[in-house]
Amino acid sequence: MSCWQTIQDYGLRSIGIGVNLLPKSDFTLCQQFTLIGSGLIWNVYFGALALALGFVFATSLALAKSARAPLIRKPAEWFIFIFRGSPLFIQFFLAYEALQMLPRAGITLFGLTIETSWTTRAWAGALFVLFLNTAAYAAEIFHGALRSIPKGDLEAADAYGISGWQKFRRIEWPTMLRLAWPAYTNEAIFLFHATTLVFFSSFPAFQQRGDALYYANYFADKTFNPFVPYPIVAFYFICLTLLLTFGFGLVNRYLNRHLPSNQKSRIRLRPQLIR
Repeated sequence: MSCWQTIQDYGLRSIGIGVNLLPKSDFTLCQQFTLIGSGLIWNVYFGALALALGFVFATSLALAKSARAPLIRKPAEWFIFIFRGSPLFIQFFLAYEALQMLPRAGITLFGLTIETSWTTRAWAGALFVLFLNTAAYAAEIFHGALRSIPKGDLEAADAYGISGWQKFRRIEWPTMLRLAWPAYTNEAIFLFHATTLVFFSSFPAFQQRGDALYYANYFADKTFNPFVPYPIVAFYFICLTLLLTFGFGLVNRYLNRHLPSNQKSRIRLRPQLIR
């Protein structure tokens, strides 16, 4: 079988397109690259959706933590503290056990039955945990940026009669993003790396449609040689990190387009070894 035929057969296998059965023996390098790359689709799915949804929720949490009213500020503070203070791996297990406790027949509300079995699948339950986790970390980053906004900018807005939502949209929001973006870039990179923990969590893969680490572990078990599939996973994530750094760098350049070149903040990759 040629490498091109292997790509056609297994390139989209992780999403149910292509050959159903995995190769059993005589594994080629092309097969390992193709199947692990196919599994990377799920890692990108987890990371992209969790990042997009978490960005919106993190902004709300940052504003809530900056509020003066304790009824608004305290819940946001405790949410951020709990999800930043507990390991992500433990959050996966606790969420899975909690979702398993939901009635298997579903929940009936106003005469309508809402199915709950799908929440224990990796594509939903694991995504939910990643979304909450990254929202907590990003909220702390955004909260720090809100507190770092120069008072002169806010006083100038008050002098021009800009207040309320208009003040937030035109002054606070852009400045917060500009100050927080380099740190948020590192959070986004770590989030994509953290998607590999889905394989080790209790959330099951549906019909062997797992992520990159799922297929890497399959080849390592069959060949008893982890020094081929796991470096392939690392290679894919290094490429993904380069793409993220480039994309977020473009956004960072846009956010700082009004500043002189010697004052523009630069994105520096600082990997988080322990979370």
